[in-house]
Amino acid sequence: MQFRKDINGLRAIAVIAVVLFHFNASWMPGGFAGVDVFFVISGFLMTGIIFRGIEQENFSILKFYVARANRIIPALAVLCLVLLVFGWFYLTPLDYRALGKHVGSSMGFLSNIIYWRESGYFDAASHEKWLLHTWSLSAEWQFYIIYPLVLVAMRKFMSLKAMKATVLVGTVLGFIFCVVATYKWPNPAYYLLPTRAWEMMIGGVAYLYPLKLAENRKKVFEWVGLALIILSYIFISKENLWPGYLALIPVFGAFLLIQAQRNDSIVTGNIIFQSLGKWSYSIYLWHWPLVVAIYYFSLPEQFIYFGLILSIILGFISNRYVESINFRNDFNGVFSYLKFKPVYLCVFVAFLGSYTFFTDGVKYKYTQDIISILDYSDTQVGLLDEFEKELKSGCDLRSFDKPNCHRLENGHYDVIVLGDSHAGAISTGINESLIRFNPNAKMVNAGAPGCLPVLGMKHRDKTRDYCKDYNRTIYNLINDKYNKTPIIIAARLNLYPFGFNEKGEINKPYMYFEKDIFDDDYKLDFKNNFVNSMCKLSIKNPVYIIKPVPEFGFSIPNEIIKQKIVNREINIEMSVKDYNDRNDYIESVLKLVKNNCDVEIIDTTNAFINKRGMLSPISEYGMPMYVDDNHLNVLGASNISSFFDYIWSDMN
Repeated sequence: MQFRKDINGLRAIAVIAVVLFHFNASWMPGGFAGVDVFFVISGFLMTGIIFRGIEQENFSILKFYVARANRIIPALAVLCLVLLVFGWFYLTPLDYRALGKHVGSSMGFLSNIIYWRESGYFDAASHEKWLLHTWSLSAEWQFYIIYPLVLVAMRKFMSLKAMKATVLVGTVLGFIFCVVATYKWPNPAYYLLPTRAWEMMIGGVAYLYPLKLAENRKKVFEWVGLALIILSYIFISKENLWPGYLALIPVFGAFLLIQAQRNDSIVTGNIIFQSLGKWSYSIYLWHWPLVVAIYYFSLPEQFIYFGLILSIILGFISNRYVESINFRNDFNGVFSYLKFKPVYLCVFVAFLGSYTFFTDGVKYKYTQDIISILDYSDTQVGLLDEFEKELKSGCDLRSFDKPNCHRLENGHYDVIVLGDSHAGAISTGINESLIRFNPNAKMVNAGAPGCLPVLGMKHRDKTRDYCKDYNRTIYNLINDKYNKTPIIIAARLNLYPFGFNEKGEINKPYMYFEKDIFDDDYKLDFKNNFVNSMCKLSIKNPVYIIKPVPEFGFSIPNEIIKQKIVNREINIEMSVKDYNDRNDYIESVLKLVKNNCDVEIIDTTNAFINKRGMLSPISEYGMPMYVDDNHLNVLGASNISSFFDYIWSDMN
């Protein structure tokens, strides 16, 4: 097949979108759809290679795998090696361990599965994962492994015509499955092959069913296809469920551009797009670590523009000096494949990554005070991990209505803690206070990560759609079984009307009620629903609401270690003014609750005030009181435990 300049230019259109989106999402809100365009291109090219080989009866699965490995592994391995060397000097052991894990999974082409499994509530932010973008390479490689095996097997009992029809039908069925799965299982649908395969297969359909078009029709196809892709880049955003039915827009746009076959197009054939298309794989590889570096080291915004330019430069260098290496691929006999060098490179880099992970980021190279913080943080993270595991093992919150599943039904408790993951984080401090007064008292944490205990709430995060029904069930259980039992609300209250305060997530509300328009009416709606829910809880039971603990926007243990690595005096704090600015609205809501319901507000902020009058996440002994940027660890929870003592005094 002759070189398709239009497809090479389409690569440029895809990589430009992805890079712009990652450096600044506001520039191109739907730029992530460039990955879907890449999938279509890949499917077209791979289907062509496989079917030509099958038709000529000389197709070799092993040679196909070797050719793909020659194309993908060297540049990826070099990137991973550079990151491992860089991380040795500049990353904390927590981050270096995570990098090692992700290097191993990337070189094993399993990173999409790893990132899916890591996409829980307590996981690190995406901008802390140096190889997050390799999930698409893993999904693509998995397609390369399975697709030729299926086609070769089909050829044993099918004609070529029937095979082509089967690919077409499979594409349609794959799209339908993708739409359903995206709605029901958004996280796995985003990362895993079963919901992405149709995008590559539709590229195959473009190869198997080429359209013979007059020149004027070709131009129409090209411009309509280009318009669909550009519109998806502009009007789709990360707020949309993806891939889902919306993915058809850029995917079909890429399909039309490929069908147009306009090799002489000024749009895709110009020298800039041809160059960027040629370097697109390496640009894609290198741009994301630069994005992460800007975030990780809190570099000024101007570095975004430097990162854009450097992505292209590194992409050019990688293409010129790594991708262009011609590794041997004309092996004869199975054992001759043992001479295939990229496999050894892949295994070597994967081993280095795995070693880094299993040695906890090679932590023995750090000083003892850093290791002690790391070890302590590990135990704290483990507690929250156990909280998550408990929910996933038989009593997943989406199955709360199963007999004997919810713990409130399994016995009577003296204290009920409600809330989101902060309920789990703070509950150890509440329990510490409780057993000081009554060692035999029983406390239950009935919280659910990401679920504010307010009736009628709907989630922006579709993976937490169960919260609405879960809250209703909790309220009914409390109303039916409990009377005069203290209920303590512990939640990241600011998260729901304002969103995360971590970089890139500010002012994106996490929940809504009937309308998902976030204006002044929404704030009033939130306030009314919150007050009504708290008043309902307080009819039969005393209710206590904990004011939000300070949220710092970055991992406290990690930041302490970062500052120790560069021998900087540990200085992590927040002004009371900054805390109040974040909490003004919630403060007004809590005052309304206090005035309208029989509810007490517990303010623990004084426990975080240091000698300079600032809010500090570090104990007087220099240990972190947070697991991450907003969840207290056991030490932090213990630090505020005395604020709950008066509750039990009131009970007596």
